[in-house]
Amino acid sequence: MKTRWILLAAVAAGTLGVAASLRVDRSWLARTAPVQHALKQPKDGVVPPVAVAREGEALPALTLPDAAGRRVELTRLTAGRPALVNVWATWCGPCVKEMPMLDAFHRAQAPNGVQVVGIALDDAAAVRDFMSRHGIGYTSLVDVPGKADAGVRLGNPRGVLPFSLLVGADGRILEQWVGPLEQGDLDAWAARAAAHPTGD
Repeated sequence: MKTRWILLAAVAAGTLGVAASLRVDRSWLARTAPVQHALKQPKDGVVPPVAVAREGEALPALTLPDAAGRRVELTRLTAGRPALVNVWATWCGPCVKEMPMLDAFHRAQAPNGVQVVGIALDDAAAVRDFMSRHGIGYTSLVDVPGKADAGVRLGNPRGVLPFSLLVGADGRILEQWVGPLEQGDLDAWAARAAAHPTGD
């Protein structure tokens, strides 16, 4: 009987450990293909009120304001060059943590590589202030968080932030990623974009 309780306690602790690891930045489990696939599915089978983009499809046509209020077409902003589109918010700790790395990637890639475009699910004034205070050099558009926001339309129906996607020069989505990126991910995405400039 005692062995049974010990076994049940061990299973419960293991289950809780796995669940907790999914909530930790850069968790090994959250980086696996099955978990990434599960994170891209609608929560509890609830179908979003808008079309959700998938890998291999064309980048959806979105027109959003930048932090200064100018309306910008995302497909025009990314046209002709590979792009890393990063959905974030100023209140999202993992988003804020990865932004200096994304900005360094943007600066390194700017001459001829992958461009970086942000989409903040946030208040425009907060985004403007954050970008200015932290010296972030890439463009960030702004959207209101919700069931049909830009993140959902780009392939993130659960709304987990940060969320990133790699778009080929032809405007097709090469890869989607739920959660923070690491430097190795950025290097691999740059190599993939260079190897498949037309999204093949």
